[in-house]
Formats: sequence, structure tokens, C-alpha cells
Amino acid sequence: MKSFSSTRALRQTLKRLHSGQLVLGRLGPSSTSLPAQPATRPTTRSYASTAAVPASELLFGQPVHETHPHILQPGELTPGISAQEYHERRAALCRSLPPNSAVLLPSAAVTYRSGAVFHAFRQESNFLYLTGFSEPDSLAVIRNTGPNSDDYIFHLFCRPKNPKAEQWTGPWSGLDAARDVWNADEVADIARIEAVLPDVLSGVSKIYTDAELTKYGVPTKLGNVVHAAADNIPTAALRQHVNALRAIKSPAEITNMRHAGQESGRALTAAMSQPWKYEKDLAAFLEHQYQTRGLDGHAYIPVVAGGSKALLIHYVLNNGKLNDDEFILVDSGGEYGTYITDITRTWPASGKFSPAQKDLYNAVLKAQRSSVSLCRASANMTLDKIHHITDTAMREQLQALGFQLKGNEMGVLFPHHVGHYVGLDVHDTPGYSRSEVLREGHCVTIEPGIYVPDDDRFPAAFRGLGVRIEDSVCVGEENPLILTTEAVKEIDDIEALRS
Repeated sequence: MKSFSSTRALRQTLKRLHSGQLVLGRLGPSSTSLPAQPATRPTTRSYASTAAVPASELLFGQPVHETHPHILQPGELTPGISAQEYHERRAALCRSLPPNSAVLLPSAAVTYRSGAVFHAFRQESNFLYLTGFSEPDSLAVIRNTGPNSDDYIFHLFCRPKNPKAEQWTGPWSGLDAARDVWNADEVADIARIEAVLPDVLSGVSKIYTDAELTKYGVPTKLGNVVHAAADNIPTAALRQHVNALRAIKSPAEITNMRHAGQESGRALTAAMSQPWKYEKDLAAFLEHQYQTRGLDGHAYIPVVAGGSKALLIHYVLNNGKLNDDEFILVDSGGEYGTYITDITRTWPASGKFSPAQKDLYNAVLKAQRSSVSLCRASANMTLDKIHHITDTAMREQLQALGFQLKGNEMGVLFPHHVGHYVGLDVHDTPGYSRSEVLREGHCVTIEPGIYVPDDDRFPAAFRGLGVRIEDSVCVGEENPLILTTEAVKEIDDIEALRS
């Protein structure tokens, strides 16, 4: 059994939707689970609650092509990623799981800064990766029904349209859009999950989920619902199966990350080209640059560290002064279509390297360039191997500068790993091992750093200096693709910006 998510039906409906032939109706609150849709759909819909209206005149909980053609191309559900690709991701996941299994994916929840002040909503990454749907109070269930790529049913529980509630919260997409835009085979009101979920999971032999079903030994709200609907059905972790898919980036994902890296790199180069007195001003400049360059803003809270604060790996207070005789270390990157880029650059606040700054910077830069060159499938490398090679290279560079390295001194000077995976998250695919052999499509960071504390074990000229140089890199078969190359890092190029 396969309904609307089949490739042929998906393409037919998308063609009608994005040519304007398919008109979306505005659904009122519904308490009925809608059946799987047939492969051929009517070109218009109307409902008792309201007359059908063009999609371009509706409000959705996130951009769609009809309302935001400046953000999304025809056929895309999120920037750069098509509905077809989301279907293929679900199909690939189901092929990796046994028949009659089900994947259970709860959305992220709205989190609050204080009182009624909420943070900007950010969808749970695996939910977003498999659905493209970016609203809270949602649950996706992907039911694997057979061995073929189209043998699955995509259920999406979400909020129905509710004009009174949306007046306060902003627009929701509703059940109709869950079918017609996000291509769910079956949809239902999330408020009716207890009544509907038993039928959805009927006959399932195993549930794959990373949802928190118990906390401190007590079932969570979702855990109670799942227990009531699927008592005695075993559960297993989902993360490793999704990680295997997410770790290898598609061409569309790489394009998004390259765009984020390109514009973020240009923003950082622009920051290096002018003097700064305060960390907060530099952080604000980068945020403005990301936004005006077509990105979605900071991908993460940036590090803008002057002087010895660079020794604090995740210093994010960003409220200090910047002195001309100090280094500025900035770890910052922009986001595009929820894909991020991760960059660190270090430069002298004065625009001119002192001899000690130049020597320490060159030691890190030489190791970083060499390690980036290893990010190719033909090198048969892992991130752990690259880390070991980088550590050895920096040890040799530091010894040449007069560092006496015995015992755990390198662990003090270089306390973090050389890299991590990058993609939808800054530290992407959590749990995916750094001992995996790097293949074409893996995207990683290469970020060696040296942080010299005020300690008489180390040469006096370098004490208090912190240098980190980081690029996001996509592994190629024979050559790496540096996603962030527009952020200059050669000493001559940095100094030329202010000369």
C-alpha cells in the first residue's frame, strides 16, 4: 500500500500546486483523522468552513513558495531543499529499517526566556530533516510498510487552523497544508493524538524514536500516549539510522552550506578590515552583515574575544573592550535554510601582527592548512586521525618557537578536538563517531588552536595569546571543498585589509 508520497503522485501534485492549478482551502478546526490521499487529487478544494482561496492569499506557519517566492523556488519546502528530496530522505530511512516498523518524531517545543517572553522557534533537527515542517506541537509518524522505496505512510499530527488563536500567536499552517504542501499521507489534529495513534501504530512490530518517553523513571506525557497506543511494542533508538543519512550531504545541502560559508566569510573579512573598540559592536556588525547578505542571522551565539579571553573556548559574553595590542578571536558563522557554517578567525586588533603574534599564528596556520588538505576521500582519513596529525604538527611548530613540551603541556595548549561534523547543527549528527572514515559528502570543521596561559612553563612572549583558525570543509573524492574560503586567513591578506 502506498498513497500520495509515491514519487509519481508527488510530482503531479507539486506541478499543480506550483503552477497555481491547485488551490488550498482554509481549514477550520477539525477533529477527524483524514484518510490517506489517492494518487490523483482534485485541482481545487473547498470546505464547509470557508470558500477555497489561492495559496498566495493564505498565511502559513512558515514560508512557502506561493507566499514567499523571494525565499523559495517552486517545489522547495525549505530554502534549497525540494519536496522530492524530503520524500527521498523518508524512503531511504525506511529502507534501513525492518518492515512493519514505525518512526516516531516529536517536534521541538517553544522555549521561554522568561515569563511570557519566548525564544525564536527552532525545529528539532531530525524532524526537520525528514519533513521540512517547522512548527511546534507536531508529531510525525513514518510507517514502514514494505521493502520498496515507496512503501511507507507519512502521518503528520499538527494544529488545525484556528483564527482566534492565530491572532495571538501568528499563523499556523493547518491540516490541509500538511497534506497539500508537506505531502503527509494522513493528517490529524495533534489534540486527538490519544484517539488516533492506536490505529496508526496498529500492527507495528517495532518503534524507532529518540523521544523522551520517560524522565526520572516516570512516563512523560508523550510516553503515556505511546504506552497506551502501543503497549508491549518494543522501542529502539532512531539517531544512528538518521545520522547515517544526515552525515553524507546531498548536493542541495552542500549548496546551502557553501552559500552560508561564502557570505559569512565575506562578513568576517569585512570585519577584519576596520578597527573595533568593543566586542559587542563587532558582534552586532556580523549579525547585520549576515542578515543583509541574505542569510538568516547568526548560526550560533558567537565568540568575540579580545586578548586573553580568547583562551576561554566558548567565551560568549562579548561585552569587553578591544585593545590595539591584543588579538581578536571571532568564532562566528551565519545560517541559511537552517544549514550553518562554522568559522573562526584571529587577527590583531591594530591590523598589524607583532612578532610574537605572527609566530604563534603561523604555527597554527601551517597545521590548519595541512589538515584541511587531508579532507578528501582518497586520503582514507578519519577526524580522529586528522586530530592526531594536527597535534603532532603543532607540537613541532611550538618546539621550534622554544616551547618545552613535556607531559600534558599539549593538552593544556590544545585542549579540544581538531574538528566535528557540521550541517543542520553546529555539532552535527550527535553520536556519529569521529572514527568514521571520511567519505565524499561528509562536512566537517578543521579548527586547530593554541591557547597559552600565563604560566612560567611557556615562553613569556606568548603568554596570554590565543589563536584558533577554523574552516568548514566538505570532503571531496580527490580535493576538499572549503566552504568558508572568503574569510581571509593569510597574514599578508589580513594586514593588507587595513594598510
